Amino acid sequence: MRTRFILIETSHPGNVGAAARALKVMGFDEMVLVAPRYANVLRKEETIQRASGANDVLDKTRIVDNLEEALDGISHLCATAMTPRDFGPPTRSPREHFELVLGRPLVQAAPDSAKPAEPISSIGFLFGSERFGMKNEDVYKCHVALSIPTNPQFGSLNLAAALQLVAYEWRLALGGFPVASPVAESSLADAEQVSGMLVHLQRALVEIGFLDPAAPKKLMPRLNQLFNRANLTPEEIHILRGVAKAMIETAQAKR
Repeated sequence: MRTRFILIETSHPGNVGAAARALKVMGFDEMVLVAPRYANVLRKEETIQRASGANDVLDKTRIVDNLEEALDGISHLCATAMTPRDFGPPTRSPREHFELVLGRPLVQAAPDSAKPAEPISSIGFLFGSERFGMKNEDVYKCHVALSIPTNPQFGSLNLAAALQLVAYEWRLALGGFPVASPVAESSLADAEQVSGMLVHLQRALVEIGFLDPAAPKKLMPRLNQLFNRANLTPEEIHILRGVAKAMIETAQAKR
């Protein structure tokens, strides 16, 4: 689904750069600025520095004079503000609303019931000015007011931080990205490797006097179970055999 992030009357260039970085991290790249404080905000040094490599998002970012221009082509609009006191769209958390949007046919009810409903082909997220937030008349244009669940005693979020949270929740709702581990998964040692290590360890335990071969009881079977539960890797088997070898050599040297 086409996704657009719309920032209204931004005043701090750093927030624009940080917003671009937040979008790129979440795999989005469409940002529109409505009447920002600085006409050249996309070229300001602070903007570029805070973008931290998301220059391609800045290059695609458009600046428009009014909100109507920014909304062109958007079929479902989300405000990031509390619902005004008198009336307005419903207020939901991002996760709750995204489940509603994606958990049912992507259809936006038409105002006139005689007309067929139109599918939601694009979604826009509105963010207000750092200084004044969102105007009521802008919220009224939206289908929902998204409210990020925060500490009731302190809910103030930086613009870029709020955008990052909404972008993350939306990406998660769309399926997210796989989590790639920087460390390759190791293969597990097979039964033969574990058995060979246990034979080596048994000899070492006898050498140091911990195991009496005449009365072994259930020590080795219990160690066998322990190492099976441990899911040892071949590298770990090698370490344990090295320990057993050192135990044997030390015990023999003391005789």
